[in-house]
Amino acid sequence: MDILRLITAGSVDDGKSTLIGRLLYDSKSILSDQLAAIEKQSKNKEKGEIDLAILTDGLRAEREQGITIDVAYKYFSTPKRKFIIADAPGHIQYTRNMVTGASNCDLVIILIDARKGVIEQTRRHSIITTLLGIPHIVVAINKMDLVNHSEETYNKIVSDYKKLQEQLEIKDAIFIPISALSGDNIVEKSKNMSWYKSEALLEILENVKLNNDINLTHARFPVQYVIRPQTNELHDYRGYAGKISSGIFKKDDKIIVQPAGIKTSIKKIEINNKEITEAFAPQSVVLHLQDEIDISRGDTITKEENSPAITQDLEVILCWMDTKPMEIGNKYLIQHNSKQVRGTVKNIDYKINVNTLEKESGYSSAQLNDVCKVTIKTASPLAVDAYKTLRTNGGFILIDETSHVTVGACIIQ
Repeated sequence: MDILRLITAGSVDDGKSTLIGRLLYDSKSILSDQLAAIEKQSKNKEKGEIDLAILTDGLRAEREQGITIDVAYKYFSTPKRKFIIADAPGHIQYTRNMVTGASNCDLVIILIDARKGVIEQTRRHSIITTLLGIPHIVVAINKMDLVNHSEETYNKIVSDYKKLQEQLEIKDAIFIPISALSGDNIVEKSKNMSWYKSEALLEILENVKLNNDINLTHARFPVQYVIRPQTNELHDYRGYAGKISSGIFKKDDKIIVQPAGIKTSIKKIEINNKEITEAFAPQSVVLHLQDEIDISRGDTITKEENSPAITQDLEVILCWMDTKPMEIGNKYLIQHNSKQVRGTVKNIDYKINVNTLEKESGYSSAQLNDVCKVTIKTASPLAVDAYKTLRTNGGFILIDETSHVTVGACIIQ
């Protein structure tokens, strides 16, 4: 049974947590003791209603404010598919949480309040979705019960979003009118919106086609740990442990250790202390090489064909995540897979205006939640791929050297 990884996105009070709660509740994925606890805590219990948002709003501050602050993950399954759902915050200052939550997702549900239509956060989350290369988008127009289930209102919002879809070149977008609170079109088709002829949300999620996103063409093995026991029994043992991020490696394959560019071949492959002849992504393995080479954590083992770029000059799309501005000339730690190097911001080429989608130049700093194209110079070479070619090797984070806080998420162009 395959697994669909998805995230809900949208502005504050668009109903993201309630939608996830409704999916869990109506698909009978809540344990009886959980249901009893929710009923006890529900704000509307005097009306007989259950506050489904409690299922995902786990922090006390979230429950008190009625908002989502952290990314909450929920798991459930149907006979057709397993699901991992990330509930991302809607506040602008928590956009960074949405970026981290969405980075490994196959599908995003962008919620739009039927009373408000397409707003700034809708555009911001749609931009981030396209930058991260999430293949599927479901645009859920929520709170249709508050606009009398109006088909005209729904069609107007769909029309507005399609203009944004065209600008962002979004290929796969599915539109659905819902009411998360009352359950309309969530698990079963709604009688209140008989004009909507397509599937309910759960059917869409069960039937969306998942492409195999594991790249088996570009072989990449970031070294995480060098194993040298140096015991009497294992005096000559030297293995390189890590997770194959993409591609296939076989015994006797000719390989290159990057970024040094040293060539050798694979002598042996081990999984759980057992020798095998072939391994592929996303397996965790130990590689043994024919030659004794100076290899350390952060080096990348690749094959000669489809090699990565070895560079110190990175052009990236960046989402800035810190309240402290990023300025030209600032230095940060770059964490790219298992390798960490220092880097300097050389230029801010442009910012993306989330309202007009225009590329605005002339900036020397980036503020919290800005999305911009930046040029970064690294202190030593990195073995990288363009994000569109290989997601697992095409992104990295910026870390503040003083606070050790992650301040930026970068996608290599």
